Amino acid sequence: MKALIRKTPQLWVFIYFTLMTLAMTWPLVTRMGNSLVGMIGDNVYFVWMIGWFKEALFVQHVNPFNIWFLNYPEGWSLAYTEITQANLALALPFTFFGSEIFAYNAAMMLTFILSGFFMTLWVHHLTRRWDAALIAGTIYAFLPYHFAHFRIGHLNLSGTHWFPLFFWGLLDLMQAKTVRWRSILLTGFSLGLIALTSQYYFYMCVLVTGLTALILLIFHDRSQLKNLAFWKNLIFSGLVSLPMVLAGVWPYIQLFGKGDMPDRNISIVRQYSASLTDFILPSTDHFLWGEWIGAHFSRNLWIEGSLTIGFVALVLWFIAWWHRKLMKQEVVLRFLLIGMLVAVILAMGTDLHWNEQSVEIPLRGLLAERLGRETLPIPLPGYLFFYGLPFFAKLRALMRFGIFALVFSSAAAGLGASWLLQKRQGWSKIGLTLILLFMVCFEFYPGVYQEFGQVKPREADQWLLAQPGKGALMQFPFELLEDQEHIYDQLIHKKPFVGGFFNAFPPAQYREIRPVMEQFPDAESIALTESLGVEYVFVDQTYYENPTAIIQLCESQGWTYVDTMGDELVFLVDQAK
Repeated sequence: MKALIRKTPQLWVFIYFTLMTLAMTWPLVTRMGNSLVGMIGDNVYFVWMIGWFKEALFVQHVNPFNIWFLNYPEGWSLAYTEITQANLALALPFTFFGSEIFAYNAAMMLTFILSGFFMTLWVHHLTRRWDAALIAGTIYAFLPYHFAHFRIGHLNLSGTHWFPLFFWGLLDLMQAKTVRWRSILLTGFSLGLIALTSQYYFYMCVLVTGLTALILLIFHDRSQLKNLAFWKNLIFSGLVSLPMVLAGVWPYIQLFGKGDMPDRNISIVRQYSASLTDFILPSTDHFLWGEWIGAHFSRNLWIEGSLTIGFVALVLWFIAWWHRKLMKQEVVLRFLLIGMLVAVILAMGTDLHWNEQSVEIPLRGLLAERLGRETLPIPLPGYLFFYGLPFFAKLRALMRFGIFALVFSSAAAGLGASWLLQKRQGWSKIGLTLILLFMVCFEFYPGVYQEFGQVKPREADQWLLAQPGKGALMQFPFELLEDQEHIYDQLIHKKPFVGGFFNAFPPAQYREIRPVMEQFPDAESIALTESLGVEYVFVDQTYYENPTAIIQLCESQGWTYVDTMGDELVFLVDQAK
């Protein structure tokens, strides 16, 4: 057995993270085909996207980015939200073995498995120890940040698995004195995959990496700036990444060119700036003390603010830093420390926050009178970046910069574990490894998942599927047009739909028709519905006090009432009149 493990350690590491993922997300594996962890929300939008890409690529053989049938008749770009092509590629093979929900769940599980696997490989490269590397991989795979976005259904933001590969390659290049093609390929391909996973992550990765590398080179090793091989390595890795980066950013560039990606309001950005407490407090999702944390601290934004590094990781971090010279990992640890500080500062956004409240300095006398206020927030670099750095103001949740602090702290914890384990032999080494693994899992474990959501086809959607032609559908009340669940319904009825997933950057047509459509069922909203070429209208009667009056009013305007199917009043619109 020992000989088999020595010959195939990577396989056993992969199996370990597969089994750990099944355990840490239990009982999802027993409900893979019909349920989603947590409430129905963003998760079902990614389920729709998986189903649509399969339909487009393997059934209709069309461009999956041409979404003419949503936001009908204007059409819609997937770039209004994140596309996460790389994670869709993980999911698509599973659609041939089960439903879109099964494929989504499988892809989500793979984000845990691959995050742990790749972090383990990176730390093993640094330490040449599988035990320490496994500890680092376990920390990184099961971070509360990962569980939080898993629970809310962010397939894109759960895609943290490429970061260890990128920083593995990048750190090798930063220390290289010659051209290193293996590291160039690793850095370039992983950066391209990050761009194809999340534009948030790509932009943030470039910014954090650039600032960290610049600070390290200026204050630690300026000689590298004069090294021609160093610049060749960076240029070549950039060229390797370029095709994938362009594929990832091009839809957003097109949207930006149309003026449909406006800057965020700084008040929203301030709201989604991390607090120092987000990095200190234990997980709000913890099975034992999470409820207490939520009750005693302000955790309204805990999904985005689950940025805790963890006590075990922090202790191992300090051990690694204290012994950095003896470990001969000073350059690596300096990079990790600088990167962590940069990420924390950027995650805290525009100004300093504590417990989700802005920390403000009291003003008195002439200064208060001149500024017209009694307090002043403590500005951070994010405030300057918001107004001065290209595209920075497009970001809403600056908290997400925090993932890079977690990447760096996980790797540093692996180095600290290596120092602890290197002087132990036999059962002492095995025992300490198991204790550390248990402590990490206990500290991060969210508990057995109890809340599951299911999306079941509506009777009205099944009826609509059976109708001939490609007549478009309008859903009332108007607010339901951007409901993710109704986007998923399009997979069932397969008809054009006036709605779409508009919560990030609402398209022009939606903004224009909204004031009128919100007044439904008045005559103007009915006329506008007809002018859009709509043939079918669903009205969710649970939102209206008198459904019978709505039926009578719509019939008086020439619509044909078909039937009430579940909660939906179903109408036909005569486009020939």
